[in-house]
Amino acid sequence: MVVGDFATEVDVLVVGGGPGGYVAAIRAAQMGKKVTLVDKAELGGVCLNRGCIPSKALIHAADEVHKVKNASHMGIEVDGVNINFTEMMKWKDDVVGKLTGGVASLLKGNKVEVIQGEVYFSGENTVKVATEKDSTTYQFNHCILATGSRPTEIPSLKFDGEKIISSTEALSLQEIPDKLVVVGGGYIGLELGTAYSKLGTEVTILEGMDSILPGVDASMVRMVKRNLKKLGVNVVTHAMVQSADTSGDGVTVTAEVKGKEKTFSADKVLVSIGRTPNTDELGLDQAGLETDDKGFIPVDKQMRTKNERIFAIGDIAGQPMLAHKASYEGKVAAEAIAGEPSEVDYRAMPYVIFSDPELAYTGLTEKEAKEEGYDVEVSRFSFAANGRALSLDAAEGFFQVVADKGSKQILGAQIVGPEAASLISEVVLAIEMGANAEDIALTIHAHPTLPETFMEAAEGIMGNAIHMVNK
Repeated sequence: MVVGDFATEVDVLVVGGGPGGYVAAIRAAQMGKKVTLVDKAELGGVCLNRGCIPSKALIHAADEVHKVKNASHMGIEVDGVNINFTEMMKWKDDVVGKLTGGVASLLKGNKVEVIQGEVYFSGENTVKVATEKDSTTYQFNHCILATGSRPTEIPSLKFDGEKIISSTEALSLQEIPDKLVVVGGGYIGLELGTAYSKLGTEVTILEGMDSILPGVDASMVRMVKRNLKKLGVNVVTHAMVQSADTSGDGVTVTAEVKGKEKTFSADKVLVSIGRTPNTDELGLDQAGLETDDKGFIPVDKQMRTKNERIFAIGDIAGQPMLAHKASYEGKVAAEAIAGEPSEVDYRAMPYVIFSDPELAYTGLTEKEAKEEGYDVEVSRFSFAANGRALSLDAAEGFFQVVADKGSKQILGAQIVGPEAASLISEVVLAIEMGANAEDIALTIHAHPTLPETFMEAAEGIMGNAIHMVNK
C-alpha cells in the first residue's frame, strides 16, 4: 500500500492476464523474478474467455451436428437431430471454466501476485492500479504490457449487443438465430458463420474485398468457398456496408455491391472486420511511449519499447494478432528482463483457420520463396490418397510443401484438410530445426495417419514419392 509519497515496489509488473500476459508472468517467476500481474477482467483474457477456446468449442459442436445430419452414406441414418442450444452453450462455458481455473492455479503455483484492477501510467516507471476498493501506486523495475485487443467497430454499425454484435456476443447467444449477416470475410467471421450455418442458421457473409480470407493463398480458399456453397452460405464480395436499420424486429443492412445498393435482412448482424489494440486508455504518454497510426506499440526483437523498462507483447505489439504469438513473445520478454539473449524469430509462425475444411500454413509460399530469390520446388499430396483421411470421411484437400530445389530445405507448407491445425506443427518444427525434405522422408510415420501426408509430400520433393506420380 502507499505510505505518504512512497509507492509499492514491484520487480516485474505484467499488465493483462491473457495468453501473453499470464505466460510472461509465469516465465518471469521461473527466472527468479518477483511478479505482480494486473488484469481488469478474467484471467485467460479474450482467448480463453471470449475468443479462441469458446469459438473452437462451438465450432466442434456444430461440426458434430453436421456430421450426424450427413452420415447416411456411411450407413448411419438418424431420424431428426434435436439441438439443445442451452446445454451446448453450457458445455462450452464448462470448457472455458476448466481452463481459466487452471491458469489461476498455475499463477498461484508460481507465486505470482494477481490483482484485479485497471492500470494507468503515472510516470516512466510508475503506475496507478485502480481496484474496486482503492487506487494504489506501484513502482516497477520492469513492466510487460499485454493488454490485447477488442473487436473493431464500424461507425455506421455500432455494437448494441443485441442486434448488431461482435464475436463476444456471438459466442454467448441464448438461441440460434434464423438469419445471420456476417460483415467481414476474415477468419473470425468465417469460422463463426460456418458454425451457425451448420446449426441451421441462414448465413450471409459480406466481404469488401474480391474474396473471403484476403491474403490467404487462393488455392486454399477455393475449397472453403466450395464447402460454404454446399452449406448454403451466401458469400457476397465487393460489398461495402453503408448502414443498418434496427427499428423493426430484426435488422436490415444496406451495402453497396459492385456499385449497386442492396439490402440484407437478419435477426443478428455479426461485425467482424478485425481487432483494435487496447493501447488508448493506458496513459502511455506518461511513460514516454507512443503508438503508430494503427495503435500498435513499436518494439525491438526482445519486445522492448523505447522506454527500456517497458516491454509490449501480443496484439498491442503488431500483427499477426495470434494467441500463440503472444505467448511466445511473453516468454522472450521475460527472458530478456532476466538478462537472457532471447529474441523473436517469426520465420515459422503457424497460422490456422478453423474453417471447413481447416486451413493451416507456415513459412514461405511458393510466390514468397521466389521473391526471396529461392529456386523453388513444390510438392502437393492429396488427402484423397491418404488412408486415414478416407477412413475419417474427410478426404478433401492437400498437403503442400515448398522447398529449396538445391538443398531441399523446407521453406514452408500450406495445408487444406482434416486436422490441418494440428498437422502444421511438424512443419514448424522442421523449419525451426533446418530440416530438409530428405529428413522428413526418412522419418518413419505411423500408418494409417494424417501426418503421412507430410512424408509423402517430402518424398515428392525428393522425386521418389510412392503414393503419387512423381513430376
